[in-house]
Amino acid sequence: MSTTETANPAAALDRAAAILDAFDAEHRELTLAALVARCGLPRSTTHRTADRMLRLGWLDKPGERYRIGERLFEISGLAPVRHELREAVLPFLQDLYGATKVAVQLGVLRGPEVLIVEKITGHRPMPMLSAVGGSIPTYCSGLGRAILAHSEPAVVDEVLAAGMPARTPRTLTSADVVRRELAVVAERGWAVDREEGNAGVSCVAAPIFGPLREIVAALSITGPSAAIRPEMAGPAVRMAAAAASRAYSVRR
Repeated sequence: MSTTETANPAAALDRAAAILDAFDAEHRELTLAALVARCGLPRSTTHRTADRMLRLGWLDKPGERYRIGERLFEISGLAPVRHELREAVLPFLQDLYGATKVAVQLGVLRGPEVLIVEKITGHRPMPMLSAVGGSIPTYCSGLGRAILAHSEPAVVDEVLAAGMPARTPRTLTSADVVRRELAVVAERGWAVDREEGNAGVSCVAAPIFGPLREIVAALSITGPSAAIRPEMAGPAVRMAAAAASRAYSVRR
């Protein structure tokens, strides 16, 4: 580490964070030139910082491309959202997948988006779905609406104020309309995304609560619209989420 980095560790961490932020689901491996372009740091700074991150195991570089290192994967498994929530809910995700044979997902709210914590797809490929660790819009997803329907008004306001661009012709882009939908979700106990995020794909989701009845996550089933019948699937998804809530609350 250089004298400048030693004197200003916060700046060094900011540079490391900028490099990590350059990676996402569409950019899993980056050349040095691509890393420089995406992180916004000078080339020499990027190269020096990335070299240090390689030695720490935060990055890996088996060839000419950088990628996230296994040490970060090991550390991420200690995060409560992965260790406590996922471990408590996973058996119910597996049961739900076994009963429906469509993709099952677990998500938590992260800013204006939903972070995908776990996903089970089986043998049916669904490339349009975000990978674990990826994120999806909150306003037009079943997972997002199941969470927002039980969130504080300020949280809902923040999510809707972040923008609601149309992803398909069926996307609800009016804040008032989304709020009315959230009221229905809160009363019914489960949320529906009818081809709003991806054409031809529908989703049914239900909320997961903590020991104080605070909203912590949501689980969902997602698949081709022809295979998803919300009126039939909704109660089953709600029951799975309720069982997952009890299991998570006991762990807490």
